[in-house]
Amino acid sequence: MSTTDHRKQSLYFPEDMLLEIQREATRQDRSISWIVQQAWKVARSDIRKMPSVNDVLSPPAQPVAPAAPKT
Repeated sequence: MSTTDHRKQSLYFPEDMLLEIQREATRQDRSISWIVQQAWKVARSDIRKMPSVNDVLSPPAQPVAPAAPKT
C-alpha cells in the first residue's frame, strides 16, 4: 500500500513556461507533475533564501531610545 499523499492542486503558469515544461516532459517521457516536482526539489534551497513578502513590506524595527533619567 502506498503512503504517498496524492492531493490535487491547481497551479497556473504563464503559457510560454507551461509549453517549455510540456516539451521537457515529452523529451524525458515523464509527466508534467514529475517535472515540476523535480524542479522544486532542485530549487527548494534557493527559494528558501528569498525574503518573504512580509520581510519586504515590513519597515525595519526602530530602536527604542532609553528613557531620560529622572532628576
